[in-house]
Amino acid sequence: MKYFPDSALVQLEFDKIRNLLEEHCKTELGKQMAGDLRLHTHIDYVKAALQQAHEYKQLLLLQEHFPNDYILNLKSELRLLNIQGAVLTGDQFMLLRKLAESMHSIVRFFDHDRRVTYSALFEVIKDTYYEKKITALIDEVLDENGQVRDNATPELAKIRMSLYRKRNEVRRAFDRILQKLTKLGYLADIEEAFLNGRRVVAIFAENKRMVKGILHGESDTRRTAFLEPEETIELNNDVFALEREENKEIYKILRTLTAAVSKHSVLLEGYHNILGTFDFIRAKARLALDINGNFPMLVPHAQLHLVEAYHPLLLLYNRRNSKPTVPISVTLDKNHHILVISGPNAGGKTVTLKTVGLIQLMLQAGLLIPVHPTSQIGIFKQLMIHIGDTQSIEFELSTYSSHLKNMKHFMEEANGKTLFFIDELGSGSDPNLGGAFAEVIMEELARKHAFGIVTTHYLNLKVMANKVKGIMNAAMGFDEETLLPLYKLLVGKPGSSYTFAIAQRIGLPKPLIERARKLVDEDHFRLDKLLNKAEQDLQKVEAKEKELQKLLRENERLKREYETLADKERKHQQVTLLKLQNKIREDEINYLKDMERKMKQIVIEWKRTDDKQKVVKQAEALLFKKKEKAINEKMEKKVQDRFQEIGGAAKLGDQVKIISNGQVGKLIEIRDKRAIVQLGKIPINVKLNDLVVVKEKPKEKAEAK
Repeated sequence: MKYFPDSALVQLEFDKIRNLLEEHCKTELGKQMAGDLRLHTHIDYVKAALQQAHEYKQLLLLQEHFPNDYILNLKSELRLLNIQGAVLTGDQFMLLRKLAESMHSIVRFFDHDRRVTYSALFEVIKDTYYEKKITALIDEVLDENGQVRDNATPELAKIRMSLYRKRNEVRRAFDRILQKLTKLGYLADIEEAFLNGRRVVAIFAENKRMVKGILHGESDTRRTAFLEPEETIELNNDVFALEREENKEIYKILRTLTAAVSKHSVLLEGYHNILGTFDFIRAKARLALDINGNFPMLVPHAQLHLVEAYHPLLLLYNRRNSKPTVPISVTLDKNHHILVISGPNAGGKTVTLKTVGLIQLMLQAGLLIPVHPTSQIGIFKQLMIHIGDTQSIEFELSTYSSHLKNMKHFMEEANGKTLFFIDELGSGSDPNLGGAFAEVIMEELARKHAFGIVTTHYLNLKVMANKVKGIMNAAMGFDEETLLPLYKLLVGKPGSSYTFAIAQRIGLPKPLIERARKLVDEDHFRLDKLLNKAEQDLQKVEAKEKELQKLLRENERLKREYETLADKERKHQQVTLLKLQNKIREDEINYLKDMERKMKQIVIEWKRTDDKQKVVKQAEALLFKKKEKAINEKMEKKVQDRFQEIGGAAKLGDQVKIISNGQVGKLIEIRDKRAIVQLGKIPINVKLNDLVVVKEKPKEKAEAK
């Protein structure tokens, strides 16, 4: 991506984003990739980089472990592998083994499902493979501590066996000498030590001539002498010779191993680059979590549709200071590709401009950006920026001359793939003349279909924005009651500079403010006042709209709750009905099964006994319920002919009908929820809710029926 001027990335603070990214990297390669972060103009590359960061971010959010734990910086070891005759140490080989094992873990991580879920991350290792021969070669020679195994070669095994025996021999001889010198009282407190690789005894300096051997040195106080006893000199010489042979054999083994592993040096370098790449992707994901970065929708043409966009550095700063950050929403498309932002000083115009610029740079560098995921962003080929005082001492240019020089470059180089940012267009000159040049510049940039944001206080630019195709107005919100900026971008209308309101806020005398107002052109003042009022009215409308939206959301919530409750009640009624139907069927089935069992028993009794009459009586007793039901129905009919139900609460002395069997009696007692009913001379106990009050029908009506 081309950018102008050379300091454009620094002015938009892209270097600070690069530094934050580098802090999250753990490997040297990852830090190098962060430091070399470039801007790309190929949408496929940008999309792949964003997808990788997005997938790793999902891994972090899901707390799913990705196996790139080892922080391996193996440039020197890999460089040695490519040098003929070079020899790596055991520790260096263990680092290479960790590298291979890390690659193995990553390859195993991408099973069939994860290759689909994390397809962009899988692309990093798609063209490589895990070579188990690398670890096999190292494990054959080295143990888990990086020491050469005894059985690495037969020669080494033989040398180490001889060395083991000789050291034991030295130890036994040394123990005898220590016992002897202890009895003589020659030994110092530390008794023994090693000097120059030789085992020596520590004796009092005054006794050093009493013991035969080689003096290797004395303590700082010269009270203790370190002497190698005569009896162990030859044995120590043998041990020393065997250790030299061991080192030679180990060197030869490691040289052979280095040559064998160097055949896989290209593959190991690939592993190293892959681990560094994953470290870099992890850093991008962690940065995205810090700044609430998301993966927006990419579009193939030049376009900007930012929804709830935050300046990432401002967001971090405000978060540290427990301050809120107000997001902005901006849309630049082919019909409205230049945005003219006006409003009071310190209202957020420059921050808005820098927010859009930095977000575009981050996107084209493959970083997730702090916007709502529904944002749509295209790719631009070049970026131009003009912010702040550009006075040039070197070329003896004034602020305005330098400003015009930059504008000349803008107009000559801009095209439909250009994104530009101009802060305070036309400033530094006479307002009328500067405003005229500003109009010409704006018209030329609009004619070239360039995309961009311009901040200004010039009224003529605010007016022309509604006349020239492709240019639209926007304003930074300002609360006139509190006289404080709202840092909110309002697209579609110009904004007032609130010059007099701000003067009032800082406490300038009212007479001075009134004199200043009289000096301002009446039409100019009337227009600024009109913009002021329109902005305040818009804020009130927006506040009412928010309240209305809140009430609509509450209404929708209540509607959903009602529908949920109604659905639950409907389901409850259906379940209750089904349970009742199932209960009735269950009772009928149980009754029929019981009847079947009893009838089978009667049949068995009929065959077994001679007293057939007894069996007949049993059958009659079983079938009596049917007769009883018929009698009850007949009795019920008689009662209906004689009595009529009047309802109401039953009282003592009332004639009542028992609903369950249709009999009529007199209520003589009430006990809680039960009642005593006199049927003829027999009192019976029934449920109170099983009674209904009746009265005898007139005889003529009963006889007529």
